[in-house]
Amino acid sequence: MKPGKQSAASSSTALKALRALEVVAQSRDPVSVAEVARQLGEEKVTAYRMLVTLEQAGYVHRDAESRRYAMSYKVISLSRNLLAENEVSKLAQKTLHSIMEQTGETLHYAVLDGFEAVVVHRVKGSQLVNVDFQIGDRSPLNCTSIGKALLAYQNEDFIGQFIESGLQARTDRTITDAVSLRRELARVRKAGYALDEREFAPDMRCIAVPVFSEGGRVNGGISISGPDSRFTRSYLMKLSKPMVEESRELSRRLGGIAWN
Repeated sequence: MKPGKQSAASSSTALKALRALEVVAQSRDPVSVAEVARQLGEEKVTAYRMLVTLEQAGYVHRDAESRRYAMSYKVISLSRNLLAENEVSKLAQKTLHSIMEQTGETLHYAVLDGFEAVVVHRVKGSQLVNVDFQIGDRSPLNCTSIGKALLAYQNEDFIGQFIESGLQARTDRTITDAVSLRRELARVRKAGYALDEREFAPDMRCIAVPVFSEGGRVNGGISISGPDSRFTRSYLMKLSKPMVEESRELSRRLGGIAWN
């Protein structure tokens, strides 16, 4: 089943409640029933029922005065095991720290989740002018360096399904056709790293490398992003050396197969 596609066995009520939770989670400020209803495309009474259910379950709380909803800390318990400091996490963090010490840049480790990359680890660098993402941030696969680094090593069925889902443009440099994307993924596999040349944001460049795990699978990768005024092509090439070397070593320690 394609990511995001509802099967006959799924519950529409449960999906609506989870989507309501996502609306609350993605807002920096508490949200009203009307706002949730608008974003869900549902009637206010339906959105209200979803929010009441989530409140009773303890995942959101309602401010009595404003009557708006915000996330509770209970949701953190859902990711406790997923983001636990297990051996893989420790190795990934160690690798990020090593690259940061060599470059001074902020590092992110993201994993493949459906048709998106999601940040699960980050290490802050010493550079004052940088582009920083937070844990939990998501990004597309066709117009970010980390997305392309992950997508390049998936099987053909997955790549085909992703292309069929639609290649959305973020800037006028975003790859939006299948032929160009497949050509770019081949370049990533040959080089061992992926670039984002102002494809996700007009003033940002990025570089990312895949991390291989047992069996040669690529479920995660490491990226560095920065303003295009500082992240010139020559600087990206300079960053590629420690990133490839460190990710190769991390892949080896995870039982993966290094590339090139």
